Amino acid sequence: MRGKLTIGVFAAFVASVLLGTADLSGQASGGRAPVKATGGPRTPDGHPDFQGVYDLATLTPLERPEALGTSLTMTTEQARKLEQQVASRRDVLNRPSDANRGAPPIGGDGSPGAAGNVGGYNNFWIDNGDAYFSIEGQKRTSIIVDPPNGRMPELLASARARNAARLIQTTSDASEDEHDPGLEKGAGAYDDSERRPLGERCLIGFGSTSGPPALPVLYNNLHQIVQTKDTIVIMNEMVHDARVIRMNAQHLPPTVRKWMGDSVGRWEGDTLVVDTTNFTDKTRFRGSSDQLHIVERFSRLDDKTLLYRFTVEDPSTWARPWTGEYTWPKTDQLLYEYACHEANYALEYILRGARQRDRERSTGRPGNR
Repeated sequence: MRGKLTIGVFAAFVASVLLGTADLSGQASGGRAPVKATGGPRTPDGHPDFQGVYDLATLTPLERPEALGTSLTMTTEQARKLEQQVASRRDVLNRPSDANRGAPPIGGDGSPGAAGNVGGYNNFWIDNGDAYFSIEGQKRTSIIVDPPNGRMPELLASARARNAARLIQTTSDASEDEHDPGLEKGAGAYDDSERRPLGERCLIGFGSTSGPPALPVLYNNLHQIVQTKDTIVIMNEMVHDARVIRMNAQHLPPTVRKWMGDSVGRWEGDTLVVDTTNFTDKTRFRGSSDQLHIVERFSRLDDKTLLYRFTVEDPSTWARPWTGEYTWPKTDQLLYEYACHEANYALEYILRGARQRDRERSTGRPGNR
């Protein structure tokens, strides 16, 4: 039995399950009535006390499979079938490896993971949760609720051109390096450690796990909220990023730019509203620019669940804002230190390998291994 299931294949499976069973009646709408918040513990200054550790892992994807159209929700039975499929797949991938297995094909087998799943994480490290999240008793098909199709708006043509220009162009000789793209003859991504992505360098969590907006990723999905009257901190398990939200303050001058932006909070009744601007052009959330603007809303669904809702706006990247929401369930799990670069020689040897390739190309003969 083949143990790997690509993202595209699984998305097709999800669509077939949902379209082939009971109807999907929920319709996404950015202007729908907000979910009603409940009571719960409060801080001495009278505001809801959101402090605690939350597990953001969920099987619900950010974007809805295209085949599902505007169907925001699915039935419990549909969700259970999908969740059982994930559990079965996990059981297969967790089986002991065959010690006598052959080497993977050059360039990998094409499945998700580093270099075609060569040298990437195996299933042991992956934690996407085991269930689709529910809001008001309804299982959701996507985190995005607006646009109604549950998908991000298309990038503007100017944004596509900008993002294409950001990519390091590779010029590998196909006759020699057809299975080794990314090692350039000229200056490129492997000539300077600072050209490598922020996540690869363990400077900030990948996939916007740190936010804003804070999104679930492959693993280390715990977030801890620490709250005072004047400051709220969201500590992320991944790369131990800490977002500091200054309450009832003014944004920093536009000359001050930060990887996670400048977050300013305020209370609207029992909802914490966080407005974030002043991003750099290095974070590039989903292809965004330094004009990115995020508004987040935290409210309590019950004593053990927060509702997290966010709106993303960047007029130089998308033609319209887009909105998502999902639950943050409270957990008793411990948030551990993430020593991302401790005893990590990979980046050094990536650069050493590129220099070796440079020498071989310049001399026309293999160098010392």
